[in-house]
Amino acid sequence: MKSSFGGAVLDHGAVTGYRICADLMVHWQPDTQPPRFEKSTGMLTVSKPYPRRTVRLSIAAAAFCSVALGTAVSAAPPETGLWYDDTGKGAVEIAPCGNRLCGHIFWLRDPLGSNGKPLRDKYNPEPSMRNRLICGVQVLGNLAPQSNGKWGQGWVYDPKIGKSYNVEISLSNPNTLTVYGYAGVKLFGKTLYWKRAPGDLPSCRSNARASQ
Repeated sequence: MKSSFGGAVLDHGAVTGYRICADLMVHWQPDTQPPRFEKSTGMLTVSKPYPRRTVRLSIAAAAFCSVALGTAVSAAPPETGLWYDDTGKGAVEIAPCGNRLCGHIFWLRDPLGSNGKPLRDKYNPEPSMRNRLICGVQVLGNLAPQSNGKWGQGWVYDPKIGKSYNVEISLSNPNTLTVYGYAGVKLFGKTLYWKRAPGDLPSCRSNARASQ
């Protein structure tokens, strides 16, 4: 889940951090006298209009607020978001995973097979994974920022044939993502173009659960 703050994209954890820090900071509004930090007790003593009220602030809480308010507002990479794949029949949500980027299937034009059941990863080379739903499958992983501004050294999985390849992605323009896949040798590969999808695109997860 993501929210916007000052034009930046925040995940659910960052938003929670803001709310917690806001609850703490509400007692620190400017008054005739600033709050006093008592080293011996590790407490902030707030003067009027909050008489006899103290706000306990541990070192851990201070560090948490510093991180939440100082770093969470950094804008997400422009490659993140929802993207229609080259076929237009599916959409992938790209999001940060640690300091890298990952992508999962978010939307399917035809989420059901000919049997009326949700599509499954039947071509996966690992037999134990062939019964998992296609909806939600991770298809991009381990993409790391490169010196040339691209994201590379990652992998892409094609559930239509059950194969994985090396991959590098970059923006051609704000609404076009270049996806370059290759098998070992980067010189020989294939370029695909994904188009940005609307943010209100419905997830296939609810349909998949309802049809199980």
